[in-house]
Amino acid sequence: MATSGELLFNPIKSDYSEFDAETRRQLLALIEWFESRGKTQLLQDDLDAVWVSDFLEFIKQEKIFATFLTPSAYANGDPNKRWDASRNAALSEIFGFYGLAYWYAEQVTILGLGPIWMSANEDAKRKAAQQLEDGGVMAFGLSERDHGADVYSTDLILTPSDEDGIAFRASGTKYYIGNGNVAGMVSVFGRRNDIEGADGYIWFAADSQHDAYELIDNVIHGQLYVSTFTLHDYPVREEDILHTGPEAFSSALNTVNIGKFNLCSGSVGMCEHSFFEAITHSQNRILYGNPVTDFPHVRGNFVDAYSRLIAMKLFSARAVDYFRSASLEDRRYLLFNPVTKSKVTSEGEKVMTLLLDVIAAKGFEKTTYFCEAARYIGTLPRLEGTVHVNVAQILKFMPNYLFNPAEYPEIGTRNDPADDVFFWAQGPARGAAKVQFADWLPVYERNSEIPNVGLFFEQAKALKELLATAAPDAAQQKDLDFLLNIGHLFSLIVYGQLILEQAEITGLDRDVVDSIFDFQVRDFSAYAIAVHGKASSTDAQQEWAIGAVRKPAVDQERFDRVWAQVKAYDGAYEMRP
Repeated sequence: MATSGELLFNPIKSDYSEFDAETRRQLLALIEWFESRGKTQLLQDDLDAVWVSDFLEFIKQEKIFATFLTPSAYANGDPNKRWDASRNAALSEIFGFYGLAYWYAEQVTILGLGPIWMSANEDAKRKAAQQLEDGGVMAFGLSERDHGADVYSTDLILTPSDEDGIAFRASGTKYYIGNGNVAGMVSVFGRRNDIEGADGYIWFAADSQHDAYELIDNVIHGQLYVSTFTLHDYPVREEDILHTGPEAFSSALNTVNIGKFNLCSGSVGMCEHSFFEAITHSQNRILYGNPVTDFPHVRGNFVDAYSRLIAMKLFSARAVDYFRSASLEDRRYLLFNPVTKSKVTSEGEKVMTLLLDVIAAKGFEKTTYFCEAARYIGTLPRLEGTVHVNVAQILKFMPNYLFNPAEYPEIGTRNDPADDVFFWAQGPARGAAKVQFADWLPVYERNSEIPNVGLFFEQAKALKELLATAAPDAAQQKDLDFLLNIGHLFSLIVYGQLILEQAEITGLDRDVVDSIFDFQVRDFSAYAIAVHGKASSTDAQQEWAIGAVRKPAVDQERFDRVWAQVKAYDGAYEMRP
């Protein structure tokens, strides 16, 4: 978290003292660029759906993407260039704070770079590094209109060619491809028409300015350019090919792993800016002779939103440590990554709804950042795989996580200026069920004297009991509707683990920890009741569900102290006009 003495990112106070001098300079220059443009221009550009060309010009001038998104091996001697997930998360949070369009330009550049940096194609890597140096952006040509991002069903077809210097001719249409209008290199996924199965997969780099590349449309109305494009017998040279066969399949999934990780910080930034607007408006709005915040339900919404937002930041920050410390021997990030994507971004939606229920009509006014963020916050849980897809992934890790722990060295805070080279060497995209985790019980045990942590710990252990005594039967294991609720229950345990770890590292106020686990207890109870209500739930599972319900520990004095923290954000930040 950017140092400011507050738990939320505040552009006028954050100094990024945890980073090196050049990283701090670039992050602060980025903030100054947004603030100097001002809120009026920021919001008008959103309303007018203006492409972010001036933003990309600034990115080029400051070499921000070049510095943050180029691995050091291709830095051409620049000591500041590296792929550092800690500072990248800070960058993404700033983009989200000022607008999804800016975040999205970075997000799809990251995705487009994935197959390139993971490849053995040195010419393509050097070309990508130079294009970043020149201020370019990238695109990720995976999804299609009929199949989404289903890599098994791609209709982008490559036909072998006997023409001199051309390996294949590629034809087909890609859909929902960000930056597809201007990307210097578009990483495109397709399959050969002469080889069946995974051996026929290919990733190659295409040029969006080539005559055989037809840009059709922006499929949304907005600043984001989410393109449809068609390749018409596009000439694919040997030097354009990035991956072939099963390696291409793994590269697709491993790239999405990296992209998923970036979603959480964008969501956090959007919620933080909206929170500042909401508390300042509500504290100063008089209704029936009193500030709106005098109403108990309003304070309840704010405390809940604040607690959920702090939890989002805690989990995301701790997940950075695991991702940066990952290796072929420690693949725990494969669980924390989809939890980051599905849980943190879903919590962002909840935060925005809680705040909107307070500020009501104000949240739809075109002069508010809130209006823009509320319109887009729901996109993040639905990018890089839906919540349902990610929760289904999460379930693969549940047996080993809950019942089969392993020993790992302790992982500390990873904001050191290192290059995260493992991102580009994640290995085959298989073996999730074999990944083991450090024992999750000790961090809960150490904090169980905090009332709501103790209650949630009881619920977490109850899930183990369910799986040991009344686990889903063969039919239920094929019923994704039933299993998703089990997945959500499990996700809460993982979410709580990393929240507690980060709370210990940062010395977080015990009141805030208790408030976070107040909603964890409520959310677990809600999913338990959902299990009870499923058509296929057995008598034993229904009995378990009722027994797992807990009422959070009520502490009015603790609530009042957390509310005082919330109230202190009144007027703490307002974007320059």
